[in-house]
Amino acid sequence: MRKATVIITGLILLSFIVSIYFYPRVPDPMATHWNSRGEVDGYMPKFWGAFFMPLVITGLAVLFLAIPRIDPKKENITKFRKYYDGFIILLILFMLTVHLQVLLWNTGIRISPNAVIPVGIGLLFYYIGVLMENAERNWFIGIRTPWTLSSDRVWRKTNRLGGKLFRIAGIAAVLGTFFQKLVLFFILGPALFIAGFTAVYSYLEYQKELKETESPIKI
Repeated sequence: MRKATVIITGLILLSFIVSIYFYPRVPDPMATHWNSRGEVDGYMPKFWGAFFMPLVITGLAVLFLAIPRIDPKKENITKFRKYYDGFIILLILFMLTVHLQVLLWNTGIRISPNAVIPVGIGLLFYYIGVLMENAERNWFIGIRTPWTLSSDRVWRKTNRLGGKLFRIAGIAAVLGTFFQKLVLFFILGPALFIAGFTAVYSYLEYQKELKETESPIKI
């Protein structure tokens, strides 16, 4: 097995071990959702509250590990596989941290999700930027528009720019911890802007490429 696969498998097992350890110590039902003010506004039965996240982690891990095998351009994923594996590990660590926060809250250790989630998402955004800057054209990872998927040049320019923007978005998300009432804006605002901006940018770059490659018609 690859080293990254071993680490991912170990983290999956750890998520279940943590759930089993805390299961006798948490109430039924469990608090599992908080609003933007850090107040509990959702509950789940004890079993699902304790084991839903490990099951989600397992499903996502299987999906992400399958992508390099099923992508039609899997040879390109091989070129940046170490960054991709790093993303999977970081994502699972983030989800495991959120899971632990939920379990601790239900045992009386009240760590606010508004202190955990923005930092975790910020780190994820920042690393997504690193991943995008190193990604080669494929069907699953990176900024995928009709125009990036049609041109290696447009793919590289769009994803390199998107990578830089996602790094900035990661910093903005972390700063959101200091502005609790605006934390969702600090997270969603930059992400939505990047999605819209890079889509338009990739279209314009593709049109520019078409004009550069068209041969002038001589009469």
